[in-house]
Amino acid sequence: MAKHTLLMEGPDAKGLIFHVTSVLFNNECNILRQDEYVSPNGWFFMRTEFVSADDFDTQKVLVDLRVKVPSEEIQFRLNTQKKKDIVLLCTKEHHCLSEILIRYAFEELNANVLAVVSNYNTLQPFVSKFGIPFHYVSAEDKTREEHEVAVLKTLDIYNPELLVLAKYMRILSPDFVSKYSNKIVNIHHSFLPAFIGANPYKQAYERGVKVIGATAHFVNNHLDEGPIIAQDTREVDHRYSAADMARDGRDVEKMVLIKALKLVLDDRVFIFGNRTVIL
Repeated sequence: MAKHTLLMEGPDAKGLIFHVTSVLFNNECNILRQDEYVSPNGWFFMRTEFVSADDFDTQKVLVDLRVKVPSEEIQFRLNTQKKKDIVLLCTKEHHCLSEILIRYAFEELNANVLAVVSNYNTLQPFVSKFGIPFHYVSAEDKTREEHEVAVLKTLDIYNPELLVLAKYMRILSPDFVSKYSNKIVNIHHSFLPAFIGANPYKQAYERGVKVIGATAHFVNNHLDEGPIIAQDTREVDHRYSAADMARDGRDVEKMVLIKALKLVLDDRVFIFGNRTVIL
């Protein structure tokens, strides 16, 4: 038996659930779980997990679905459940990268970590302990465009399905982002939309906040404004320095990134404008 995930979205209409379930039934599939959501403006989302025989014909099912639901506004994505190929990008901070690699080593992620790419070689000795290729792509004496060309050439070796910015402290150009549209997950060290950009813990300290947080989001062409996948917070008080906030914030960051990564790897996230719907 093989497991699959069907994602469906589009304008809400009568009979959509019936049409999908009948197609799966007629193709001798068994539904394990189904979740739906209709937005206030009438946009329908559905995620269906099902099992099939090993000789399951994906294209036939997609054709059958289009016959039942002819509207081109309705979109279908049908994925066989398997580990997704990902590449991690980092700079010098280890906490998010190490959390991912340790969970990967113990098979807690639905992913194949193909490589780690960094503009510093600081974390190479650590990454080598996991037997994962480490690519040091220096940004020194290069323009941003030249550095990104070098990084993209490295990524082309692996053709990843997803990029994870595990504290990759560089702003990506629109050209880079366009090559991995909706396939780059970033962790930002604040509870967005507060404290966008650099030094958010310093900003938070100066503002006297009582809560710090972290945000995992997809990357788009607006700094730290991509669709949010997951967030969390931790209480602080007047005794905290900016360094104390950063220390506690690192724990929040790594857990938020792991939560978001699991959701994306398990095909639970729909991008809806500049928001996400998670089923």
